[in-house]
Amino acid sequence: IADPTLAEMGKNLKEAVKMLEDSQRRTEEENGKKLISRDIPGPLQGRIQNIGEQGHVALLGHSLGAYISTLDKEKLRKLTTRILSDTTLCLCRIFRYENGCAYFHEEEREGLAKICRLAIHSRYEDFVVDGFSVLYNKKPVIYLSAAARPGLGQYLCNQLGLPFPCLCRVPCNTMFGSQHQMDVAFLEKLIKDDIERGRLPLLLVANAGTAAVGHTDKIGRLKELCEQYGIWLHVEGVNLATLALGYVSSSVLAAAKCDSMTMTPGPWLGLPAVPAVTLYKHDDPALTLVAGLTSNKPTDKLRALPLWLSLQYLGLDGFVERIKHACQLSQRLQESLKKVNYIKILVEDELSSPVVVFRFFQELPGSDPVFKAVPVPNMTPSAVGRERHSCDALNRWLGEQLKQLVPAGGLTVMDLEAEGTCLRFSPLMTAAVLGTRGEDVDQLVACIESKLPVLCCTLQLREEFKQEVEATAGLLYVDDPNWPGIGVVRYEHANDDKSSLKSDPEGEKIHAGLLKKLNELESDLTFKIGPEYKSMKSCLYVGMASDDVDAAELVETIVATAREIEENSRLLENMTEVVRKGIQEAQVELQKASEERLLEEGVLRQIPVVGSVLNWFSPVQALQKGRTFNLTAGSLESTEPIYVYKAQGAGVTLPPTPSGSRTKQRLPGQKPFKRSLRGSDALSETSSVSHIEDLEKVERLSGGLEQITLEASSTEGHPGAPSPQHTDQTEAFQKGVPHPEDDHPQVEGPESLR
Repeated sequence: IADPTLAEMGKNLKEAVKMLEDSQRRTEEENGKKLISRDIPGPLQGRIQNIGEQGHVALLGHSLGAYISTLDKEKLRKLTTRILSDTTLCLCRIFRYENGCAYFHEEEREGLAKICRLAIHSRYEDFVVDGFSVLYNKKPVIYLSAAARPGLGQYLCNQLGLPFPCLCRVPCNTMFGSQHQMDVAFLEKLIKDDIERGRLPLLLVANAGTAAVGHTDKIGRLKELCEQYGIWLHVEGVNLATLALGYVSSSVLAAAKCDSMTMTPGPWLGLPAVPAVTLYKHDDPALTLVAGLTSNKPTDKLRALPLWLSLQYLGLDGFVERIKHACQLSQRLQESLKKVNYIKILVEDELSSPVVVFRFFQELPGSDPVFKAVPVPNMTPSAVGRERHSCDALNRWLGEQLKQLVPAGGLTVMDLEAEGTCLRFSPLMTAAVLGTRGEDVDQLVACIESKLPVLCCTLQLREEFKQEVEATAGLLYVDDPNWPGIGVVRYEHANDDKSSLKSDPEGEKIHAGLLKKLNELESDLTFKIGPEYKSMKSCLYVGMASDDVDAAELVETIVATAREIEENSRLLENMTEVVRKGIQEAQVELQKASEERLLEEGVLRQIPVVGSVLNWFSPVQALQKGRTFNLTAGSLESTEPIYVYKAQGAGVTLPPTPSGSRTKQRLPGQKPFKRSLRGSDALSETSSVSHIEDLEKVERLSGGLEQITLEASSTEGHPGAPSPQHTDQTEAFQKGVPHPEDDHPQVEGPESLR
């Protein structure tokens, strides 16, 4: 460096970098883990991310700029001019933008606003003199793509003082090409219509990588159209970074011929506090000065200092290597996802876009027997819409799971109008900060493959679960588009007000007990309760399924358990009233019994001394009378039979306990809500056949015993009754003892078979 000031600054910069390296070495502990030696005190303590050496260099540029601003004017002018020109020349060389100028700005959209001012001054020669009256006579039109980032048009109108009718939103392709690319034919029609109405087509904003999915417009065709009608062409997007690579697609390479472009090298390189850059081509320095793209203040030129220092630290090869690494990560993920079933990649221009957008889709091909979709009969259009919402919820769940399992992947979840919920992988914006490597991409693909069985199984069971719930009395299916599980159901109790949207305390109590009962079953499903979608009533949310689930058994268990809880709850509520009435009735009867005993014994026996003498000479033989309360019948009964049985030494025989309904037979180790494993490969041939045969023997044996017992009881004492020998055979068969004349082997009892 010839300038002595620059030479001295370079020397100080080397010393600063050396101090940073020494500081990092001192912060290494014995276990090799790096810590910050001197943390910033206050609320920022422990919250600043590790930005690395290049990040410290970029931050050093802001402090160094403050020191440089204290130089004398002549040295400051020379130094800032040299920094600005070197940075501009380096960027134009990297991104193939010949004979360009650079404007550095903090706000990313600020550069486009300055370009619009330059276009207005270029097309309206009398604008400086006449002002907005010139615009009134011939209104300017700014064309934006429908896929542009939100709020860009409103920002431009606010900065330029233009009304909103000056904006023209160009739709994207609907018939051919990408649905996120600008429709060139329709744009040409809009331009012709505006010219016929006396308007002036001023500027067109094209995308080299849309904000949503990273699609690139047909910039070459747009450039020809802009040259034909004298329109300024401005390009922005993340795909402009690929101009620094050796191979660039034709659509992105055409952006090097545009009138201006805006880039954000800070996120691309993982550098904090690095300004955005707008490269433009214009020959009139006076107009660029009026538009604000250039400045005579040396301090404004110092905005390029952080980027200049970063370029000096990384070098040209290091700068390009960062961009190349990010593009390689995206291509690696694309190639891996092409081999994964049920994952659809939405980015069509795969070679030029470093952005990967994909989603789990609902059309399950029947080629794979593991995830073969269960066909649902009579699929209505409304059901298809529900499947779309179901896939959106599943993709949101998948995105949250992947962000937790692979935080270095930098995935984001977004909603697109046509495709629905998708996942976006943009390493150009996140890899430098998160330190994403190829191993992280492989781990991301492995996690996606591990979650596919859960997604496919849950999607197959949703419609079946809905049909079972709608066919069951007492259950209401709740359509919640944000729930990724099998479904949401609400139990309608007797006092449920269906028209009200307020919270229901009785329903919340029933659902809380239902949740507890279902969790005690130890099934693979997860359950939780929460407010209903669009209301405050409590509902039961059934989680995702990792295996085939019997929806009919699941719904039957839910409604049976809820009814049992409701009946028990009613019994407990009525118990208080029944007990209170029983106590009052018992008090009345005991009072009557006391009065009867008083009349029977006489008045003399109530006198203390006289009563004792009479009781000694003539004792009263009176039975103890009391009352017992039957909770089942809700009635009072006398305790006299109890005392009689007590005196005779005979206990009260308890009524037989009623047996519950017959439960579904399950194989050993089979969890609740699982479908029958007959013919399944989950069990081995010997184990599955033996267990199934044992269950069938139990069923046949139980049915045979009941039939024999009924026949024996019905034929006793009638003509044609069996002989004693036949009776003995029946008893022997019931006891499991073979008859001497029977050649068949002994059959084990039901308990032994179980």
